[in-house]
Amino acid sequence: MATALFLRTPLFRITKPFSATLHPSKTDPLYRKASTMERSEITEEEEVGTIEKKKVFVAGATGSTGKRIVERLLARGFAVKAGVRDIDKVKKSFSETNQDLKFVKADVTEGSTKLAEAIGNDTDAVICATGFRPSWDLLAPWKVDNYGTVNLVEACRTLGVKRFVLISSILVNGAAMGQLLNPAYIFLNVFGLTLIAKLQAEQYIRKSGINYTIVRPGGLKNDPPRGNIVMEPEDTLSEGSISRDQVAEVAVEALLHPESYYKVVEIVARTEAPKRSFEELFGSIKQR
Repeated sequence: MATALFLRTPLFRITKPFSATLHPSKTDPLYRKASTMERSEITEEEEVGTIEKKKVFVAGATGSTGKRIVERLLARGFAVKAGVRDIDKVKKSFSETNQDLKFVKADVTEGSTKLAEAIGNDTDAVICATGFRPSWDLLAPWKVDNYGTVNLVEACRTLGVKRFVLISSILVNGAAMGQLLNPAYIFLNVFGLTLIAKLQAEQYIRKSGINYTIVRPGGLKNDPPRGNIVMEPEDTLSEGSISRDQVAEVAVEALLHPESYYKVVEIVARTEAPKRSFEELFGSIKQR
């Protein structure tokens, strides 16, 4: 049912989920035939078929995880709209130009109307990789991790964008897990109850009707991956770490596999874990 809901949206001119092919042909579902049968007569060019790459808006594109997500999306054949606060400054963060990468001014704290303008009505999916920077402003986590995420969801609902991937964190529901005294839970909540802000944003997404995948990684590392990805259901993992590269990979692969639809997954990396396909990983998690 979840797949059918996603595929019925008029923004997707395909009969299959996102393709994982890196160099697709004109018939590959990473591309779509632009049809105007419903709004104008078909031109000769449209009869032959024009193609467009799927567009993904990334919020938090300049962050340590967000930048990796942008790079991964481009490598997988997507077109990317990178939501940034300062366009001129951010161009220095990316080593090379790419015709499939577009920077757009966007601030998740400024409301859903401005975000909808930045996202645009030609966007197929949104990935939220925002996160507040630690400060003594105790409202910062709520402005970014809670209200900012809610603003993104509302912008998607306004535009009709049906696919949303959120990067959250393990232990967001630590209180219900009996982890109130877990050092990581305590530390992450020191600056304005960050995990509680994230949890409430998750709850909002789940009630919104949008086709979501919520990714809860363990401790984030800038180092290259060590070990294979372990994926567990929500409220399972209370410790462990994972490379940001692998988090980015999971976020992008969620767009390519319908097994990820309407699910909350928790991920860490373990050297002793067997390597599993993403179809297996996402398929092992049940919807709730």
